[in-house]
Amino acid sequence: MKEISSDERLDRETRNLSVKETPGAAELEKISCEDSTEALAKARNVNRPETDRLVDYIELYSSLKKRTATFEEAMTRNPDLSYREGTQHLVNAKDTCIQQTADVRVEFETYMRELVDVPTVQEIKGGNTVTIARLDFNTLRQAIETLEPDDKETLLNKVASAEKRVVPSTPAADEPATPASGGGRKRGR
Repeated sequence: MKEISSDERLDRETRNLSVKETPGAAELEKISCEDSTEALAKARNVNRPETDRLVDYIELYSSLKKRTATFEEAMTRNPDLSYREGTQHLVNAKDTCIQQTADVRVEFETYMRELVDVPTVQEIKGGNTVTIARLDFNTLRQAIETLEPDDKETLLNKVASAEKRVVPSTPAADEPATPASGGGRKRGR
């Protein structure tokens, strides 16, 4: 295999990204991060199921991150967008996206860590106290992957450990609490 220079690698990587593909001022005008208030309120709503709230945080954070990246990429590729007269509103919009993304990240990560710290609850079924999942563990894993914190592996291990403590039946929401059911889905009979 032939070694390639940094310049050749850069050319190869950027060849597919023509200047036409870089969003210009007109495309950036359509991007705003000021519309996140409603989605954030929905994610904060403590009366909704925790899995749904976590999905809302994942979607909102991912969307804000994508919009911020679009601004940053466009302004890096076309510095005039940052300095030309009449483009201050684009710089302000980019700054708003950066700030919104950072704010949502802090709130999202705080909530995700709270769920990782207490991922299960005790419930009484048929006279016995059992440990059940507080929310869908796959959604919790997705939240950790989306945020990519420094201690990601530790958090994922905590989720896996919590999953092992849960009653080995299906999630409580999917199955009615009938202690004497001979359900064919249970293992170890």
